[in-house]
Amino acid sequence: MATNVPYFIAKRYLFSWKKRNAINLITAISVIGIAITTAALVILISAFNGIEHMIDRMYSEFDTDLTILPVNTKTFNIAQLNVTKLKQVKEIQSTSQMIEELVILKNGDRWVNAKLMGVDSNFLAMANMNKHLLHNRKITDYTNFILPGAGLLEKLQIQFDQDNNYEPIVFFAPKRKLTIRPGKNPFYTENASVSAIMNFNREVNMEVVVCHIDFAANLLQYEEEISSILIDLKDDCNSDEIKRKIQELVGPTFQVRSRYEKNELIFKTSKSEKVIVICILVFVFILAAFNLIASLTMLFVEKKKNIMTLVGMGLTQKNIFAVFFYEGLLLSLIGLILGLFLGYSVSMAQIYGSLLVLPGTSEPFPINLKLSDGLFILALVGGLSVVFSLTTVVFLVKNNFSRGIFKAKS
Repeated sequence: MATNVPYFIAKRYLFSWKKRNAINLITAISVIGIAITTAALVILISAFNGIEHMIDRMYSEFDTDLTILPVNTKTFNIAQLNVTKLKQVKEIQSTSQMIEELVILKNGDRWVNAKLMGVDSNFLAMANMNKHLLHNRKITDYTNFILPGAGLLEKLQIQFDQDNNYEPIVFFAPKRKLTIRPGKNPFYTENASVSAIMNFNREVNMEVVVCHIDFAANLLQYEEEISSILIDLKDDCNSDEIKRKIQELVGPTFQVRSRYEKNELIFKTSKSEKVIVICILVFVFILAAFNLIASLTMLFVEKKKNIMTLVGMGLTQKNIFAVFFYEGLLLSLIGLILGLFLGYSVSMAQIYGSLLVLPGTSEPFPINLKLSDGLFILALVGGLSVVFSLTTVVFLVKNNFSRGIFKAKS
């Protein structure tokens, strides 16, 4: 028996619509169910990829690739690190020293808590700061700058003065190693003019004020102490490998953290949501696959007389199994192709037509298509289709032949 005969018969059964209204309806429902589930997988996985890319973009410029921090203390003396040797690591693009402390900001009768980040001018280039400043402002003095986040601007209600400059704010920083006594001021204070307002992401906007490291050191009465060293790597570097290399260089008293480790919760939450959605859609596909089972079962029952004729003509049990197995695969393949076409069409329409925008913004909802995701969906849906078709046809053929309904040739 030629190997293509079962496939030919299966194809004839699939495209023969005579007097099969109920079977045709269930077959169409099974194909549509597979197509919709496949399209949903394409759209939602691409949407989660877009969200992950957007989050990475939002945090990648402000949060540098790597950060060197002390393990047991809040600050350390810069002399404890061999900065010259660190800069000789060829994969490092640039570095910046940083002083970080919680402070209180005051404007008029408004007070807010903020995170002070004192950095050198290298950080402004590393964060592409001028791109993220509001009101078309640019930094002209790289030795003296005060940059509150946009959220702090709203909290403090900073206005423009008569010269179209921002109102000054007052910094309050806690004094270290001070025994609090009545009448004793526990804060260092400093008045400062706001250079510009930065706009990165919600966390930075609501909590952070960036200033020059000299201003922070003077406010906090630091001499040679810093909180961390920020490192920007060259493009196409293996950050994990460079991280291990720098960790060996700085020793056990320091820790090297990547951008993903600093924002671990955000990235893990996004990935977890993606996995949960995939699991839900797989469950939906399993429910849709029951229509495939019903379609194959009804077709098998309807074609019993034909099967007897085919067996009499010389088809074996194995050939009958192949006929209906091919039938299940063809139904699944049609649904899979339609689903991939629909899913990628909707995704491309969103990319180029901006059908949906993020709530409260004019920015289109992010979509990021990946070839690896398409292959994953193809393998997932194809694999599940094979499993359901195989188990259904094995049961039908084996059960009927074992009961002697068909007389199989050996």
